[in-house]
Parts: sequence; C-alpha cells; structure tokens
Amino acid sequence: MIAFLHGELARIGDDSVIIDVNGVGYEVKVSLETISELASEGTGNEVTVHTYTYLREDQIALYGFLTADDLALFKMLITVSGIGPKGGLALLSGCNADELRFAILTGDVKTIQKAPGIGKRTAERVILELRDKLSRAMGARVDELLSHGVSGDDLGAGAGAGAQQESDAADAADALVALGYSRQEALQAVRQTGLTEDTEKILREALRYL
Repeated sequence: MIAFLHGELARIGDDSVIIDVNGVGYEVKVSLETISELASEGTGNEVTVHTYTYLREDQIALYGFLTADDLALFKMLITVSGIGPKGGLALLSGCNADELRFAILTGDVKTIQKAPGIGKRTAERVILELRDKLSRAMGARVDELLSHGVSGDDLGAGAGAGAQQESDAADAADALVALGYSRQEALQAVRQTGLTEDTEKILREALRYL
C-alpha cells in the first residue's frame, strides 16, 4: 500500500495528476478542488500527496489528497452505502473538505448535492451515516469548525465581498441563537438563504428554514 507520494508535479489532467517520483510517473486521481490548488502551484514543483490505493481484479488506482485529514474524510465517505471511491472524490469536488464537513455536521443537504452525480437521497444518506461518526472523529475540532462556519466563503460571498457582508451574516446567526436556536441550526439556516447582506433580510429568510 502506498501511503503518500513526494515528487515533482509532472502533469495536470482533468481529473488526475502525474507525479514523478525518482523517474517513475504515478497517475493519481484527485478532486477538482485539489486540481485547482495544484494548478496554482504549477508543474515542475515538488508536491506531497497522501494516497488511497484502490485494488480490484481488473484495476489499480491511486486517489490523492493534499492533507492527511482530507484522506481520512475520503475514507469515511466511501464507507457510506452506495458510495465508492469515485463518489467520494465527487463529493470532495463539490466543495472543499471543511465545507463538506460543515455540511455533514449541520445537515446541509443542498451543499452536499453540489457534488457531481450526487442526488438528494444520497446526500441525506451521507448525513445520516456520517454525522455522528464525523463528530466523534473530529472531537474538539467540531466546535472550532462550527464556530467559524459563518464566513464570506462558507455563506456564498464571492472573493470581492466586504467585511460588512460577513458581519451581516454573522449578526443574523447570532440573532437566531439569541432566539433559542442552536449554533448549528443558526449557521445552517443562514447559509441556506444564500444571502450575505442586510442582517434583517437574512434573518427573515433564515427563519423560513427553521
């Protein structure tokens, strides 16, 4: 079993990369998020990719991840009934790993459905089978992830969104907590509105999801 590869990024494809390790090129299947991150580094640079080796009678494939935590999440995803390595990679292509963890923990079906080929029932099954397992695996990091869940990126703000937009979304979530909803419920509801400006409007829309 190959635990990780360290070598030169030789080529970037549509759904895989080739890493040159001492003259041997390894093809590694990666998510769209990983391709985007590696593309920003450019070919010719040294990279380290944590790998999962998939073995079948007629196939050997390597699936790669930039961090050990992301690999652990992938291994968890493929334990869900009906989701194999391709499905696990698709889930990590719909959003980044932390966004996916947040969506699972808060029951955000819509975000999980962004993954290619993942329907509502599959998204609900991922949440049902992994929420408790993920919470136990993350331990104290769950609170950290949830407490930082309201940010411009998490709530749909673009790269040019200002601090005021993030503040409006965070204020709306705080208002929901003050009304008696849990932090998880508040973050999920605010995120589902897709809004980032005007605290009152975000709050009004979020309440429809609660």
